[in-house]
Amino acid sequence: MACGTTQGLLSVADALATYRRVLAPLSEQELPIEAALGQVLAETVRAAVDLPLFDQSAVDGYAVRSEDLQCASPQRPVTLTLSGEIPAGQSTARAVAPGCAMRILTGAPVPAGADTIVRQEWVVREGGVVRVERALAPVTDLRLRGEELRCGAVLADPGLRLDAGRLAALAMAGVSQVKVHPRARVTVLVTGDEVKPVGELLAPGQIFDANGPLVRGWLAQRGQPLVRCCVVADRFENMCEALAQALEESDAIITTGGVSVGDRDHVPDAAERLGLTRHFWKLAQKPGKPLWFGTGAQAGRSIPLIGLPGNPAAVLVGLAVHVAAVIRALEGEDAEPEWGYAALQEDAMPADQRDQWLRMQLRTDPLSGTATLAPLPRQASHMLSNMMAADVLAWVPASEEAWRAGSVVRWLALR
Repeated sequence: MACGTTQGLLSVADALATYRRVLAPLSEQELPIEAALGQVLAETVRAAVDLPLFDQSAVDGYAVRSEDLQCASPQRPVTLTLSGEIPAGQSTARAVAPGCAMRILTGAPVPAGADTIVRQEWVVREGGVVRVERALAPVTDLRLRGEELRCGAVLADPGLRLDAGRLAALAMAGVSQVKVHPRARVTVLVTGDEVKPVGELLAPGQIFDANGPLVRGWLAQRGQPLVRCCVVADRFENMCEALAQALEESDAIITTGGVSVGDRDHVPDAAERLGLTRHFWKLAQKPGKPLWFGTGAQAGRSIPLIGLPGNPAAVLVGLAVHVAAVIRALEGEDAEPEWGYAALQEDAMPADQRDQWLRMQLRTDPLSGTATLAPLPRQASHMLSNMMAADVLAWVPASEEAWRAGSVVRWLALR
């Protein structure tokens, strides 16, 4: 789906492509797998062992020779002599002889001579013998060595982010160390002399700060390391000092406010003073038009600065769409955003040839499973109260005409 653009403004799609083009992944490091949760693989990972490691029983039962059961039936049960027991975690050098069976538990190695497992519920045990009333084919309830994976098989490619399930798969395959790109360390600079922490007394003209909690909470939900989040006074030298410190300490910098063309919007000029390269400024999107993106060199590293507008809804869009893309590029993640697709419940009007990001509710019909996007009121960039109900951020591209109800658009989850 194409993105709209207006004269002099970069499209959203081009902005997302710029992050990939400009940013390189952070230097790789080798970690024990338990310490790599949430990080992105920097190398191909292969199984270090066969899975399963050995022929093993899939159930609690008895290891037997299938040929001994060829004639077994309820009318002519076969009686086998018990010759041993193998619990999980142990093995035996003894083989199962003709006419014999060994008690075996789930996961235990299958002894030599046996080629099938009789489930315990199919057996009548009387003292030192068991009676079996059914014939079984070879390899019944038996897991063969290497049937899932062979040693050396590729488990994962670079660019994959490790979650708990993937770590478990690596551990089971004998992988104890992995090379990963580390999580990006982020500094957040909140501007605006008018904003004060919630709970403080407000002087005339002041407002409570929503951007600080929003950015800190968004980073915390992602498990992103936060170097610091601080308020910077609306003065040029203060912004220069804060940016210089952030460049030394961080892998990425987020600012809120101070990126437009007002008398106290100092982020662009401060970035220029510090020698950052500007890649774009202003996007064809609503909210969040005056978004600034650049990079600065520090000790051989390229540090991105993404300057978000000050209105809270624009900050939300900047985080969910743009900061997320910057972090994925820094951390070497190959995956695209996890777009969902759903139909609009109502018409969506164009926004002066800019792509719109609308906070909406995602509704799924319990009978048909059809997903639709329900609009919410209070969509202005200074408003956030609809976040109590919003599930998703819907991308409605610019259009000469309204997007009609039933049109399918993309969305990003906000929960």
